[in-house]
Amino acid sequence: MFVVDIEGWSITIFNDCDELDYCEGCVSPDGLRWSFDSGDRYGTDPVALLSTWEHHTMERMLKQL
Repeated sequence: MFVVDIEGWSITIFNDCDELDYCEGCVSPDGLRWSFDSGDRYGTDPVALLSTWEHHTMERMLKQL
């Protein structure tokens, strides 16, 4: 699991075997929080909304950190 800060957003991403798995949670610049719940509707996880290209590009970039 790792945290990425982007333009004031804090995003916690679960990494399983060097592959993006799901977004554990997010905190907006104004402090609003979102947490992953396995019971949430399909398509509410931001990682699931990435295209195949975006997903692979993000994995490659995060491996370089």
